[in-house]
Amino acid sequence: MDTIFALASAPGKAGVSVLRVSGPKAAQSALSLAGIVPEPRVASLRKLRDQNGGVLDEALVLFFPAGASFTGEDVVEFQTHGSISVVQALLTELRQMEGFRLAEAGEFTRRAMDNGRMDLTQVEALSDLIEAETEAQRQLALSVLSGNLSTKVESWRAGLVRAAALLEATIDFADEDVPVDVTEEVQDLLQAVSDGMNQELRGFEASERVRSGFEIAIVGPPNAGKSTLLNYLAGREAAITSEIAGTTRDVIEVRMNIGGYSVTLLDTAGIRQSTDVLEKIGIERALDRARQADIRIHLVLDLEKTEFEPLEGDIVCLAKADVPAEGFGVSGKTGNGAPELLEQVKHELSNRVQNSGLISRERQRNALMDGVRALDQAIILLPDGPEFYEVISEELRSSARCLEVLLGRIDVENLLDEIFLNFCVGK
Repeated sequence: MDTIFALASAPGKAGVSVLRVSGPKAAQSALSLAGIVPEPRVASLRKLRDQNGGVLDEALVLFFPAGASFTGEDVVEFQTHGSISVVQALLTELRQMEGFRLAEAGEFTRRAMDNGRMDLTQVEALSDLIEAETEAQRQLALSVLSGNLSTKVESWRAGLVRAAALLEATIDFADEDVPVDVTEEVQDLLQAVSDGMNQELRGFEASERVRSGFEIAIVGPPNAGKSTLLNYLAGREAAITSEIAGTTRDVIEVRMNIGGYSVTLLDTAGIRQSTDVLEKIGIERALDRARQADIRIHLVLDLEKTEFEPLEGDIVCLAKADVPAEGFGVSGKTGNGAPELLEQVKHELSNRVQNSGLISRERQRNALMDGVRALDQAIILLPDGPEFYEVISEELRSSARCLEVLLGRIDVENLLDEIFLNFCVGK
């Protein structure tokens, strides 16, 4: 197996740069460059030298032995001064060592998975953590990366294995006088696993929204101040504003953080009857995107009248309320009511993620749903008696295999290249 290396910190000038080496010859890189293999997990300040003895830099060198490193292999890290020339010189030296090569995107993490340091759900969570922009995204990714989802899945799998073992023991001793009825214990095991798996599925939509972000559409008639409000909330001129009705012809999107949640605000075309072909297309798009959004902010000129029936969780407020007045109003021109509006949005988002789960990707959801279907079939057949125990056992094995797929232990090889392609080199 090759020993791989890469810059693990961000490229460019920095106070400190980190170069990571992993593989069977990792310790040799420390010996060649620093003249020493440090004690495990003890930082050693050393001069790094090239093949001719010339000093490249003075750096901290750390050694992590196999089984106690991120990848599960011998790992060496060089924490150097963050000079582009220093980094390039060290990469050149490593490239010239026999059996060493530059790591591919995500290869360190892939080796961690191959060596049992992580399962696929944790790999996906690590990717999400790197991409996290909000507090909610960070917390969700960190929870899965810490193994909370893996622990759940392993407990479900253990329950299925135990139930299958009880049934198969009954089958094996069918011809003997064994007065033990395992039906009740198996029923309890399967029901507990089913409840846990279904609860996780019910929380998928909320957790998926936390990971990918919510959409909130600002809707209302022309000249209700939608674009002005969008610009105020975004803190920049994201949309063109004008007194001319129909200025906004397409959906304008602005991504922002509201209360720790990733949100895409949508500024839509003013909803009205129009003979202008382009404006009509804009209105149709506005209605379509607004209905698909998670929440709609209805800006109205009359609190009793909205352009279409508000859905549960929608917010209705008086448009162009430049000064405080009776009723809930908001103004993008003066900012009146904007803090209260954001607080309402935050409250609604918090309610929606209250029962969120840990699975947040379609791949994970599909694997869990397949497992639930097989488990449901087993539960249906269980009351029919011992003559169906072999069929039930096979359904339980199928359900357990789906959990193995969820963790990435089987049948996911075709997905790995795509998943790791999204990682940076050095991670």
